[in-house]
Amino acid sequence: MGKYLSDIEIAQSAQMRNIADVASSIGISQIIPYGAYKAKIDVRKLAEKKADGKLILVTAINPTPAGEGKTTTAIGLADGLNRLGRKTVLALREPSLGPVFGVKGGAAGGGYAQVVPMEDINLHFTGDFHAITSANNLLAAMLDNHIFQGNELGIDIDKITWKRAMDMNDRQLRHITDGLGGKSSGVPRDDGFEITAASEVMAVLCLARDAEDLKARLGRIIVGYTHDDKPVTAADLKAHGAMAALLKDAIMPNLVQTLEHNPALIHGGPFANIAHGANSVIATRTALRLGEFAVTEAGFGADLGAEKFIDIACRELDRLPDAVVIVATVRALKMHGGKAQETVGEKDLAALENGLPNLAKHIENVTQAFGLPAVVAINHFPTDDPEELAMIRSYCDHVGVPAVLSEVWGKGGEGALDLASEVVRLSDHEMRPYAPLYDPEASIADKIGTIVTRVYGGDGVDFSPEAQASIKRLERLGLDKVPVCIAKTQYSLSDDPKKLARPEGFTVKVRDVKLSAGAGFAVVLSGKIMTMPGLPKVPAAENMDMASDGTLSGIF
Repeated sequence: MGKYLSDIEIAQSAQMRNIADVASSIGISQIIPYGAYKAKIDVRKLAEKKADGKLILVTAINPTPAGEGKTTTAIGLADGLNRLGRKTVLALREPSLGPVFGVKGGAAGGGYAQVVPMEDINLHFTGDFHAITSANNLLAAMLDNHIFQGNELGIDIDKITWKRAMDMNDRQLRHITDGLGGKSSGVPRDDGFEITAASEVMAVLCLARDAEDLKARLGRIIVGYTHDDKPVTAADLKAHGAMAALLKDAIMPNLVQTLEHNPALIHGGPFANIAHGANSVIATRTALRLGEFAVTEAGFGADLGAEKFIDIACRELDRLPDAVVIVATVRALKMHGGKAQETVGEKDLAALENGLPNLAKHIENVTQAFGLPAVVAINHFPTDDPEELAMIRSYCDHVGVPAVLSEVWGKGGEGALDLASEVVRLSDHEMRPYAPLYDPEASIADKIGTIVTRVYGGDGVDFSPEAQASIKRLERLGLDKVPVCIAKTQYSLSDDPKKLARPEGFTVKVRDVKLSAGAGFAVVLSGKIMTMPGLPKVPAAENMDMASDGTLSGIF
């Protein structure tokens, strides 16, 4: 067997089309180029087009270190649909520098199912993350300046909820004290940082319908409370106009291409474990306007990304997906079944059988809780044994959900033809009207309880005294009639990352609830989840380098 090319070697050897030609292939004559291979699209010029394409959501089982390949599958599926003659536009999230240099490495697909230029996408791209970071920190600066200049609004510095942001994993900045150094350096107070992907400005950008809605949402952001417990907003600080100005270009979706030269919109990047986990509504709606099919993915498993996509993003889209792809691998299911990561390449039918309940729960979530047609995409690895593949297929047959082998990593769109055909078949039905899993008018506790029992499979919720107090405050202020966005570990259906497969008899511990009024949801902090991740013992950054000619290595 010959040596496999690495993902970055495949990407660096790709012959890309000029981005103007890619735009022309989907009927766009005017773009804002960022060099020869990436561009922004002014969606205002597409307003007359109807967003009537078929929406395909790619989700997965709970992730493991063995890898699932959700983004890779989404890219390969888009290429496969285009090979079938179905005009398809891909819509994906932008990678955050935090995971790129931390645990995950790059996030632009893999093998022969990638979006390019891969290095640009994984690094600074078109500057959207930097613009979001700047808008976030402008608001923080104006908040502290208002207090320093006399605090006309009567802001209680012990009730400030707004944090600063940076797009890097840095646990050292989770809790800080700033404003030190005497009167000229500001007012000392406790503060902290979130990673940019967790910033409410990111969520606002990704859920806004247009520039006007963006500015209105920015204005509604609550930064803290007064001494008499009244909310203080970005509009109160007169910051939202300048924040919108910083996001003038960032609100426009980015156009790139797959290795097979098919169009891909990459825009916005909220994490699904600590945020809502979907690319921008603007990009998804644009893909629906430009293609017969729009393929998108939601972060992590169907308990996180898919639930939030349906209950939060689809609320803004006012529609449901036409079909859902659930990505699973033999390797990951064996890890859920108790097999160690270093041995997942070994045949082990018992471990696979023990791990299948995790896939079963995600199938139930999609088909029963959400009521959507689904197909399981078995992302193929060379070490997969035929009996193991047959076991997954047999199980899926038993529950009445089709299972298709996906070989997009090694074959690109050709390896997704069977999956693409199944997606076309599943999407050929009359869609029911949009309806979320729960009534947004229900109490916050009931909304959280519905997700925990119906999606996670838990017995209930344990609210800390702090969470109870936060919920009562939102109810008192009439700010509780919004969807909930649960921040939870991605590794388990529960809030304990060590409980693999399909745990039962657990309760989810909610330690606090924070309103993201601009985004339009309440963030529910569960377990030990952090909104500022840390670097691992061996960060991916240690293996990255740049040669004297500018060639990069180690990204993937």
